[in-house]
Amino acid sequence: MKLNGTLLNTQRREMIKISDEDIGDNHLWTSIETPMNDSAFEQTAEEKKAKIAHHFREIMDTLGLDLKDDSLKGTPDRVAKMYVEEIFSGLDPMNKPKIALFENKYQYGEMLVEKNITLFSNCEHHFVPIIGKAHIAYISKGKVIGLSKLNRIAQYFAKRPQVQERLTIQIGKELEKVLGTKDVAVIIDAEHLCVSSRGVKDVNSATVTSYYGGKFENQETKKEFLAYLNF
Repeated sequence: MKLNGTLLNTQRREMIKISDEDIGDNHLWTSIETPMNDSAFEQTAEEKKAKIAHHFREIMDTLGLDLKDDSLKGTPDRVAKMYVEEIFSGLDPMNKPKIALFENKYQYGEMLVEKNITLFSNCEHHFVPIIGKAHIAYISKGKVIGLSKLNRIAQYFAKRPQVQERLTIQIGKELEKVLGTKDVAVIIDAEHLCVSSRGVKDVNSATVTSYYGGKFENQETKKEFLAYLNF
């Protein structure tokens, strides 16, 4: 019987007896798709913000913070708005960027590279920031995309609780679908505050992940892409 990723990971956890905390520190992930429950879109944005504000108020109160203080009393609402409208807005498919393609009138057949795309995401294991850069390349098969749309696609998938490996694949798969070509490459180079601000507290390390499709699986094409990035 073929095991799905979630079942397989559950069995692994049982075999090696690791805790949920260990799982987070070991960067485990279960699916290319962001895990969502069946009721994810039943509530409106305003309903979600009200619920998040209520629960965050409870968290602050549990921590012993004085919610009557002028500096703190608006924090639950600010956090709720930030979660829904900003840093986790990529969970809502309505926020997916609308993409228009254009004819490759110049018949440009070499790779196009958009590098140093700023990414802000959040680790799904500890809900602390992931900060880094994405580098994207593709080779046109007749259609081209506006450069800013590459940034928007990367940032859309970043604006959700993430694991860097999944984020890299999601961007790559989406670009393949949008551009109608497998000739896509994505590299993400990022720092994880779950590593630098807690746990091992290593402020010098960074994580690099990559996705190569089509012609980018060829070693020479891959080397050319990496050379543009000085990797």
